[in-house]
Amino acid sequence: MVATIFLFGCEREYNADIIIKNAHIITMDGKMSQFENGSLVVKDGQIVVVGENADIEKKYKAPEIIDGAGKLVMPGLINTHTHAAMTMFRGYADDIHLHDWLYEYIFPIEREFVTAENVTLGTKLAVAEMLRSGTTTFNDMYYFVDEIAKVVDETGIRAVLSKGLLDFPVPDSPTPGEGMEKTRQLIEKWDSHPRINVSVAAHAIYSCSPDLIINAKKIADEYGVSFNMHVAETLVEFDNIKQEHGHSPVTFLNDIGVLDENMIAAHCVHLTPEDIQLIAEKGVGVAHNPQCNMKIASGVAPIPELMSAGAKVGIGTDGPASNNDLDMFDEMRTTAFIHKLTSNDPTFMDAQTVVKLATVDGARVLGMEDQIGSLETGKKADIIILDLEKPHAHPLYNIYSLIVYSLKSSDVETVIIDGEIVMKNRNLINIQEDVLYKKFDSLSVEIGNRIREIVMMLNMNRNIK
Repeated sequence: MVATIFLFGCEREYNADIIIKNAHIITMDGKMSQFENGSLVVKDGQIVVVGENADIEKKYKAPEIIDGAGKLVMPGLINTHTHAAMTMFRGYADDIHLHDWLYEYIFPIEREFVTAENVTLGTKLAVAEMLRSGTTTFNDMYYFVDEIAKVVDETGIRAVLSKGLLDFPVPDSPTPGEGMEKTRQLIEKWDSHPRINVSVAAHAIYSCSPDLIINAKKIADEYGVSFNMHVAETLVEFDNIKQEHGHSPVTFLNDIGVLDENMIAAHCVHLTPEDIQLIAEKGVGVAHNPQCNMKIASGVAPIPELMSAGAKVGIGTDGPASNNDLDMFDEMRTTAFIHKLTSNDPTFMDAQTVVKLATVDGARVLGMEDQIGSLETGKKADIIILDLEKPHAHPLYNIYSLIVYSLKSSDVETVIIDGEIVMKNRNLINIQEDVLYKKFDSLSVEIGNRIREIVMMLNMNRNIK
């Protein structure tokens, strides 16, 4: 429908909601189309058209006109694996092996401080960080998912949310059975939301029984949603599972029948050649988390080999307690550098490929490539606008190289999600940051005091041993 308003006594018709003009636009479509002096039109949350200025300006009018001169317009970034609410534990347990990090530090502190109220606060801080750094969609695994969904609804970001299922009691459910029932309720409650997809998550092979993994996957299949797991993250995990089950983590998951195209496997650092072929053949999506893997010294995932085999791969930050930020620009740069280094080949993981991993390929991992990940007619209007009038953005020879090797998350100026402006000129529309920071600082004092007690107790136990 064409909206009509009266302006200074003259009738004027609006056939769009937002028009971005005069911008350098990269679409990330199948042809990798880009327009150096382009326009993009948004109506009812979708992209109507993207192309050269002259072809568009005469046909469309909108109440919101954004002059993109000196700006880069591109699809919003897609974080394929994180635990957003763990912002509350950022910097708590660093420089520690993964097993000790989980069982001695994270699980104990979570039992005390992962409440509905604190998860709401932690998620809101994470969303502020993600929006400011150009992330428009994130794939999350944590607890109190209903509260996380409410934050997503309120702040305007897009998310795939899953409740972590484990064999032992977790903060929001005392048993795995109750956790699975809550998962069902969450899927049904948020089913019609335009920006929220609820999926299913079994935490990992080492924290879930085979029956729990199988039953969780059945729920995902029943509702037609994605299924998330941490897979083959460390060599210790790989060796222990092979010793216990006689298989690598990937072949074990295949043997119990959960390895297929709706699965999103985070990390996949330690894979055999057979594992790589299985992942590709079964259509499993891989969430690559290079900075977290480097930080805990778990290794470097064989991403070039996975991609050569035809596997779906995207980039994730993992949680802010193990990375320790949610900056996808930084993650893109790390992805490029680490694979060049480990392959001893500077042609590996070129800049254009990395941008694809963070956008349209990430959408494929989430099973959302028909909706997001590129700027094309009919797709959701998830768009970021970056300021190119910065010293580090000059000169411009190759836009993809500029994005990966030079631009920064702080260059993100405006964020549009589902056709709504959620950040404009670096100002978040739906989050009062000053109020948020004060609340978070108060919580951090309480958590900090308890952390010191836990660390002191752990040190005493080590000294006794």
